[in-house]
Amino acid sequence: MYKNEPIFLQPVFQERIWGGQKLKTEFHYDIPYKQTGEAWVISAHPHGPSVIKNGPLAGKTLADAWNEHGNLFNKKSDHQGEYPLLVKILDAADDLSVQVHPNDQFAREVEGVPYGKTECWYVLSAEEDAELVLGHHAKSQEELVQMVDQGEWDKLLRRVKVKAGDFVYVPSGTIHAIGKGIVILETQQSSDITYRVYDYDRTDSAGNKRELHLERAKQVTTVPHQDATVEQTETVIGDLVEKKLVREQYFSVYHWQLNGKASCGLTKDFLQVSVIEGKAEITIAGKTFALEKGSHFLLPHGVHEYTIEGQAEFIVSHV
Repeated sequence: MYKNEPIFLQPVFQERIWGGQKLKTEFHYDIPYKQTGEAWVISAHPHGPSVIKNGPLAGKTLADAWNEHGNLFNKKSDHQGEYPLLVKILDAADDLSVQVHPNDQFAREVEGVPYGKTECWYVLSAEEDAELVLGHHAKSQEELVQMVDQGEWDKLLRRVKVKAGDFVYVPSGTIHAIGKGIVILETQQSSDITYRVYDYDRTDSAGNKRELHLERAKQVTTVPHQDATVEQTETVIGDLVEKKLVREQYFSVYHWQLNGKASCGLTKDFLQVSVIEGKAEITIAGKTFALEKGSHFLLPHGVHEYTIEGQAEFIVSHV
């Protein structure tokens, strides 16, 4: 099963108060909402599992495949639980709320779910002078609590300008927010736990403010903030330049720039692949599949070698 083909996935769309239309205009997705904020493009999370588009499991979800066909992922004893990763594309037509996520231990002990949320962002596009919140300026837990309680957001929050092609690693415990005018691809642990710290006093269509989670946010925030350091390296495989963006406890993420043809071997248990620009083809055991911007697929464990050809960019990840 799937020894000679990728597993292509259908995105699941999420309506958000800050969402827009760029998932339609930039990726040509048939989005269901005026304010479509997120496409969960590789997901086995119960809040939005991806549906398989091809092969013997067409119509099943990625969660079904993970639970019933573990050989596709070379499942090992340490991953007998839920599918570990989640990939999204986010369109921030407005500022996202300022938020923070817990680590695994807090998530299990307090929320009763298997994973906390460490994540990372590859900036696909950004309007001029776009910025995001990454970290804070509090020097101690007491100072953090004081600034939050008094609403000293300009004093507390650390802002960083970004442009297309930037990469940002966001460990659990990091206060953060994606800013208006930014489209990102996010690779993260498969978790949907968010502790909202500040939401600009916005209200929904019924005039209600969104819930904040200040007490838990204070508990899980890393103080003082520390910039994450990532070591990035490049490898050339034929006409493919592979840039390692991050390799850490929960995932490794790469940017691939393809200008021609490359033959590769699958050395990991499985790969998650998103086409973020251009067109290409992937050939496995003589079978060729078309790829284009907005395609998302897995290379399962049964695939040993593959060839990709074309002019395209990819974000690739694995556990």
